[in-house]
Amino acid sequence: MRPAERLKEIRGRLGITTREVAEQSQIIAEREGNSEYYISNAWLTQLENSESVPSIFKVFSLSAVYRVPFRELVLIFGVNLDNIGKHQLASPPRDTRLAQMEVADTAKTVSFPVRFDPAFNLNRTSLLSRLVEVWGEIPIAFIQHLDIRQHNYGYIGMDDLTLYPLLRPGSFVQIDPKVRKIQPLKWRTEFDRPIYFVELRDGYACGWCEIQKDQLWLLPHPLSPVGVRTFEHGVEAEIVGQVTGVATRIVDPDGGSERANTKSLRQS
Repeated sequence: MRPAERLKEIRGRLGITTREVAEQSQIIAEREGNSEYYISNAWLTQLENSESVPSIFKVFSLSAVYRVPFRELVLIFGVNLDNIGKHQLASPPRDTRLAQMEVADTAKTVSFPVRFDPAFNLNRTSLLSRLVEVWGEIPIAFIQHLDIRQHNYGYIGMDDLTLYPLLRPGSFVQIDPKVRKIQPLKWRTEFDRPIYFVELRDGYACGWCEIQKDQLWLLPHPLSPVGVRTFEHGVEAEIVGQVTGVATRIVDPDGGSERANTKSLRQS
């Protein structure tokens, strides 16, 4: 339907007249102290029979009178409020500031883990999807910028010091499964070097990777106590995807057990 036809259909389904809309919008305008909220009988009739676009004040009144969420009404006119956050992420500010991301509809839900497998071992690196025992509906406001359909998510085990201190144990990583080949890209610093999530025969690992003939080399950070590990590519190790995001703590929650763990591994 055209926007005008859709608005007329909504009013018809509710069984209210254009005059009743005018009366209720007059009350809204008086309460708001702004005549822009008022929708006259003639104006609404014209809107329902033309290609006109109402102002935000009149959409507000229609949303209240029709009991239809504001975001659904503006969507009729091609404005998707769900895209605001995407545009904010695509155009980050050049200066440092607090992030205040828009959530168009916090009541919407999305499937997300609500209980993990009791056998979940915090010390092992794992794919998040393999650890979930129960999925549930979670308000999207809690996880509004996790692109669950396009990415996988992994957990870096407390014993996995492959990229420590660049990638700290206990971190969660976002993985792009479309990038499963090691990219022959030039990089200048360790922060530019691609990180890959790797599936092994007995678990998972996360680190820098190189392919040497049929061998996949899992390379540690220079400051890590872990050595280089090699696997038969395609048999003992498979690339799950490239790490594209990291959520991590920068302060140890238990007062330094991570540093103690690193020290013990170095001594061993």
